[in-house]
Amino acid sequence: MADAALRLKSLVEQLLGVPLPVRIRAWDGSQAGPPGAPTLVVRNRRAVRRLLWKPGELGLARAWVAGDLDIDGDLYAGLDLVSGLLWERGEDARTLAQALRDPEVRAAVRGLVALAGPPLPPAPPREEVRRPRRHLHTKRTDRRAISHHYDVGNDFYEIVLGPSMVYSCAYWQAPESDGGTLEAAQRDKLELICRKLGLTPGQRLLDVGCGWGSMAIHAAREHGVSVVGITLSREQAAYARKRVADEGLTDRVEIRVQDYRDVTDGPYDAISSVGMAEHVGAERYLEYAEVLGRLLEPGGRLLNHQIARRPQRDESTYSVDEFIDSYVFPDGELASVGTTVTQLERAGFEVRDVESIREHYALTLRRWVTNLEAEWARAARLAGAGRARVWRLYMAASALAFEHNRIGVNQVLAVRTPESGDSGMPLRARTWN
Repeated sequence: MADAALRLKSLVEQLLGVPLPVRIRAWDGSQAGPPGAPTLVVRNRRAVRRLLWKPGELGLARAWVAGDLDIDGDLYAGLDLVSGLLWERGEDARTLAQALRDPEVRAAVRGLVALAGPPLPPAPPREEVRRPRRHLHTKRTDRRAISHHYDVGNDFYEIVLGPSMVYSCAYWQAPESDGGTLEAAQRDKLELICRKLGLTPGQRLLDVGCGWGSMAIHAAREHGVSVVGITLSREQAAYARKRVADEGLTDRVEIRVQDYRDVTDGPYDAISSVGMAEHVGAERYLEYAEVLGRLLEPGGRLLNHQIARRPQRDESTYSVDEFIDSYVFPDGELASVGTTVTQLERAGFEVRDVESIREHYALTLRRWVTNLEAEWARAARLAGAGRARVWRLYMAASALAFEHNRIGVNQVLAVRTPESGDSGMPLRARTWN
């Protein structure tokens, strides 16, 4: 009798103490759970073993990346329901130890062990980064972390990002349902940054974490500035240099494989840092801000575009998301926007404007997921099926996190205001000239 789904449902509900809001389809073809709900597809017993050996987010992530788990139906609704059950319940060792004191919980665990089959733990998927958990943020470890994320293959990123090749939050004048497009929204974001920086012909711009060159090309072509773009990804740099050459901008745009700590040819009139500061790390953030401050002319502007987490009552309890750290952004760390502003000011900057564009990132991520799903077979062939599953999960889950205000993204405009106090900023806020 095929009853694995019903047994799983009953045991999980016994373990969690709440009804399961998703439907389950098990490896034996059986199904159980609310009709019409998103379906959690448990393809084999190995998925159960992964969760038993690593309960919580990392166990789920390993099962997903390995192809042992999937969601049939609305991906976002399914993830939302599962995250409400597990991601937010608290899965540290103390919480689990307390739960296991309950005889019913222990009985449920024994039932899952019996259902899971052979007790040996499955090996983690090869896409998982294996290294010490301490975030050193040396030049060597930062270079290795950036390579893990960005050196996946430019063809793969072309599928996900589309023609704009911009891997950061777009700026939507209207969502796609109202006629907006990802390409227009990314162009508008680049233009907004240029206007906030007040770029004029002949100025020098440093683009920190230049990606595939989109910001550098836009600033040089549309605003007549000379740009140095730096990245730690050799694949990005090669792609960006070709784009620059194709645009006929080699006399105004230089792309380097270089750490921001090694830039010595300042001063620059402006610096853009878009989606890069998340890689810096809490222990290095003041150094990052001070380095950029030294590279700016007095009166020069910095536009820091950065994802932010919500502050915690006890900041010492903050830990990096296990799935993101192990599969997506090794050594990435998020700070609250207040911490970012404070560190920039400690480094001598005057912060002039903070704009939250949280909802814009949810729209952007959903479009990236749509792009990936539309060419799934080719994406999986280029990057590997496991890596493609990583990107689909992380982008969809991140879209939900932005929508629910669990994380945000902010553009912080700061000025290296000279001792005279003349910031060079307009009197009226949000007049970027």
